[in-house]
Amino acid sequence: MKIKDFKFLFAGMVCCCLQVVNTFGQASITKANIAFIDYPDFPEGESTWDDIGYSTKFNKVVAGVTNHKDKVALFDYDVATGKMTNNGLMQTLGNLREFQWQAKIHSKIKEGPDGYMYFATDGGESREEYLMDHPAGYAGGFFMKWHPQTKKLVNLGMGLQYESIKDIDIDPESGKLYDISYPQVHFTVYDPAKNTFKDMGRLGSAHVPRVMFTDWWGDCYYVDWRQRLVKYQKSNDSLVFARNSVPAFEGTPGGKIITGITAYAKDQKNGVIYFVTYGAKIVAFYPRKDGIGKMVDLGGVADSAKNIDAWGPYVPNLNIGNNGKLYYIVGGHGNFIIENKTVLMEFDPATKKHTLIYQYPVEELSEATGSDTKDKDGNLYFAGRKDLSSRSIPFLIKFNPGKNVKK
Repeated sequence: MKIKDFKFLFAGMVCCCLQVVNTFGQASITKANIAFIDYPDFPEGESTWDDIGYSTKFNKVVAGVTNHKDKVALFDYDVATGKMTNNGLMQTLGNLREFQWQAKIHSKIKEGPDGYMYFATDGGESREEYLMDHPAGYAGGFFMKWHPQTKKLVNLGMGLQYESIKDIDIDPESGKLYDISYPQVHFTVYDPAKNTFKDMGRLGSAHVPRVMFTDWWGDCYYVDWRQRLVKYQKSNDSLVFARNSVPAFEGTPGGKIITGITAYAKDQKNGVIYFVTYGAKIVAFYPRKDGIGKMVDLGGVADSAKNIDAWGPYVPNLNIGNNGKLYYIVGGHGNFIIENKTVLMEFDPATKKHTLIYQYPVEELSEATGSDTKDKDGNLYFAGRKDLSSRSIPFLIKFNPGKNVKK
């Protein structure tokens, strides 16, 4: 059954709860496999962005929740106890002064070799967009690290002046931080241990792709304005550019090409990193230690992408289960494969088969973000939110395709 056929299957139905839509003969995934977990004691919270990560050392999921103006609360979810804790506001914990305001954390939250969880801050508000050099404008984004056990937040200092930090990643060996800035798309390398900061230059212009990722050797990947993979190769402190652009559907509008990668998930055992493009392609990337590895086009994020609106589906999230299959949530920003429904999808890289697992009305789930966030028990996590008529409400999504989950 094609994804587009579900439009007719569910026409006229009132979707007030989760819908099981598995027709491929596998064991059914039910409501018991997924949980929505609220963030307590922050009624102003409206959304989470890509700011979610898992601490292997302390078995906790860490997330940042924003009011999208001037408050960001740091939460952690204890996997063992099921307790979600509001640890307070980043502005207070990080000793930020009034003129150093931050609207959100846009970067992922990554575990470093010292057990801290690293992230960076973002302006994300009109005061950044139009008042860069104004006293009430935006000073710049900060690098920070959070300890899930001691609850200590360390402010590591600001990056480029007047620039937000859209994403970071970390070399697990040296602890060096890689980041991309907004709006000028500078790729920088920051070494907290040595307090050195190197600007590798601009990689884009009109738009800032939001996601970067590292391989098992600690090298970092991004895309340039031509949508080529760019690798920071730490062995010789240089940038390596792929010869060809990442895969895209024929006829994809330029705006959907230049926005880059939206999410990734790593399968180190099999030597592959999967990623999703803004143009709705799933790509298998096989990195190598020297130079750029190969990319394999696995097709679109849904069967409907073969026929209509190939570049339409928006997928700013990706996880890989212990079964080797990819899981992602399609929706957000007005992009759907079923009208006004957000859907949880399964994709088998071996067979290229798509399975629609659940569909949600936007009042229950409108969008999810986050890359490669999985705990030691195989539970997958996404940063979700639902859109009501008056406001947006964020929550943590916990999902396991192989067993029941508890909040």
